[in-house]
Amino acid sequence: MSGLLRTVAHRAVPLLRGHTVCQRANVYTRPAKEKIGAVETVIGLTLFSLAILGPSGWILAHLEDYRKKE
Repeated sequence: MSGLLRTVAHRAVPLLRGHTVCQRANVYTRPAKEKIGAVETVIGLTLFSLAILGPSGWILAHLEDYRKKE
């Protein structure tokens, strides 16, 4: 019985999946067109830090307000 199920499943799987699309990533190994300066790096790191740590810092700073059950 298991051989019959295995055969049916083996033949049905490609029909159920349909056509699969093969995706290829484009990877370039050239150097950057323009160099990024120190100011742009600092601004970028600051904005990423604020975007990630800002909401959690807000919640921790207002934790007592959230604990009140009014």
